[in-house]
Amino acid sequence: MFRKGNILLTVLSTLVLLLVIVNIVLALGNQSIQAEVSERQQMLTQTMQLENLNRQLIGVMANLALKTNDEQLKKLLAESGVNLGPAETPNPAPAKK
Repeated sequence: MFRKGNILLTVLSTLVLLLVIVNIVLALGNQSIQAEVSERQQMLTQTMQLENLNRQLIGVMANLALKTNDEQLKKLLAESGVNLGPAETPNPAPAKK
């Protein structure tokens, strides 16, 4: 009887030790995943801040291009996908009645 109890306690102790080792491995894996998620979150935050700055910069450049009628700047903005508004027509056609 004593021998069976001793074997049972040894098996249970081994099982507990394995569970502790698995817990440690999972905790370490979880830490690395949390660090990666934190880095991505920081990058997203910085990207949003830069996006606001880019919008302001494009707005200033578009206003400057329209004020100074700078064709090179207008062309650069158009190539970048910035629409400066409807094209000006020098002689608009008279409206039909």
